Amino acid sequence: MHTPRPLRPPRRSYMAGLALMLCTTPWTSPVRAQTPAAATGWAQVGTQGDYRLANFTFRSGETLPELTLHYTTLGTPQRDARGTVRNAVLILHGTGGSGRGFLSNSYAGELFGPGQLLDSSRYYVILPDGLGHGGSSKPSNGLRAKFPKYGYDDMVTAQHRLLTEHLKVNHLRLIMGTSMGCMHGWVWGYTYPDFMDGLAPFACVPTQIAGRNRMIRTMAMDAIRNDPAWNGGNYTSQPPGLRAAQMMLYIMSSAPLVQQAQAPTREKADSVIRAYLDARMRTTDANDFLYQFDASRDYDPSGHLSKISAPALFINSADDQVNPPELGLAEAFAKQMPKTRFIMLPITAETRGHGTHSLPRIWGGYLREFLSTLPQR
Repeated sequence: MHTPRPLRPPRRSYMAGLALMLCTTPWTSPVRAQTPAAATGWAQVGTQGDYRLANFTFRSGETLPELTLHYTTLGTPQRDARGTVRNAVLILHGTGGSGRGFLSNSYAGELFGPGQLLDSSRYYVILPDGLGHGGSSKPSNGLRAKFPKYGYDDMVTAQHRLLTEHLKVNHLRLIMGTSMGCMHGWVWGYTYPDFMDGLAPFACVPTQIAGRNRMIRTMAMDAIRNDPAWNGGNYTSQPPGLRAAQMMLYIMSSAPLVQQAQAPTREKADSVIRAYLDARMRTTDANDFLYQFDASRDYDPSGHLSKISAPALFINSADDQVNPPELGLAEAFAKQMPKTRFIMLPITAETRGHGTHSLPRIWGGYLREFLSTLPQR
């Protein structure tokens, strides 16, 4: 079922906020519109709606009587003579983000405009809010720590149902994803191998989260759970442990060159990081944060890579401390997928660490070449 609703500014949580700050991308209040972005600004473009899935069952065996998935679409689906949608592009956001986070000048302004790679007059662009994120069902809606313990498989299943049951999309030209969305892209690739022509996962590795990455996530989650003010999820104000969690994830997800340019003096550094953390504390819910990061607990596509039959453009950046290049993991697993091209972007004044995944001006040339190699329908 479909329930349109008045649009409201999405909650800016950690990863989305970080990407916006590092990429100097404005985030303004969206309104329902189909008017050209050139006239209104990208944040005001697109059609939003909700799909409500009755009695959704999670991998854990838990259920929700009703699961809401919020989404934004741009453009119109186009079908071939057999009724197969040929122009749909699914773009999946990172941890703590939302689909509308892609509607920025630095992302949509580089991809969705007239004559651009994913021109929304030619492509049907689908930007869902993942389960537990944005306008979709999440702990802060009321269930708090009683919300079902969802994982990436649940998130991808819900996305697939949104497409097939509600939007009536039975095939995708391309799945793109950033960070968590990158990981979701791999899950899509082996769970629904014939559903897409191509994959473009950016800023992740196709194996379990371990080592430093997992350690920092664990410390961030423990900082909240071990705070007495968290009270098992039944807090009356955001627990101070959430601020400590934000500190750890900021260091992991940012990049030294950017931070130095942004804050070249002691005073500026103190001011920037305190303002950033203050803003995150105003817009992030501790239970939502915990669930979002815990959702990766059983992610591990490494044993399923042989099932991925779609060609893939896999891009990481050398200044990404979430996925450090010295580990060599991305290259090793890419070799197991003959149809996958892996690119390691070098560090430049333009890259933004983990946030490089949201800067098409840096990797757009690779995407253009990749799209030209996909089957022409």
